[in-house]
Amino acid sequence: MKLKFQFTLAFMLSVLSLICFSGMAILISGSKIAAFDHYIISFIQGFESPGLTAIMKCFTFIGSTPSVAVISLFSLFFLYKVLKHRTELILFIAIIVGSPILNELLKLLFHRARPNFHRLIEINGYSFPSGHAMSAFAVYGVLSFLLWRHIPTRWGRTCLLFISTVMILAIGVSRIYLGVHYPSDIIGGYFASGCWLATSIWFYQRYQEKRFEGKNSTSNK
Repeated sequence: MKLKFQFTLAFMLSVLSLICFSGMAILISGSKIAAFDHYIISFIQGFESPGLTAIMKCFTFIGSTPSVAVISLFSLFFLYKVLKHRTELILFIAIIVGSPILNELLKLLFHRARPNFHRLIEINGYSFPSGHAMSAFAVYGVLSFLLWRHIPTRWGRTCLLFISTVMILAIGVSRIYLGVHYPSDIIGGYFASGCWLATSIWFYQRYQEKRFEGKNSTSNK
């Protein structure tokens, strides 16, 4: 029953994320979200200071491809050696590898230029959706999903969700603060990654359900 609920929930979240991403894509295509983007950028960059800039550069580094690769390798080692996961590793790898591939395809599709009015770092490439936002959501989202069942206390699970949420939001905000992404790029990245994450979990849960039913049918014979 619990497995079927998770299966249904993953499907609903994937559809909801897809709808939200599609809505965001329509808004940026018609330049209907420009006022919102500029307002949020002005608000966040209004806190600019040398210390805050250093912190934001640190978060944006944590969300970069080299850092994500290192975090993923440590996570794979922990999942395999400590928690003795097997099939979960396939889910983890699929989400982590698929997220940047999906990001590049979407960027090539939308061709949105990056903001250019106040950059604190220089970077090339298209803007929508944010690769950092997608990677952060994918990494901390799948880790939360896989580690949740191994944490017995409510306090421990709350800490897991809190840390994951803070990292996802901080990495996204750092890209806005540094002037290399519009807020809608970050939001779009979260929705795109959410769709990919939920869809991958849906397939994983479907596999687990069939596996569970197969064991039951064998034991009943």
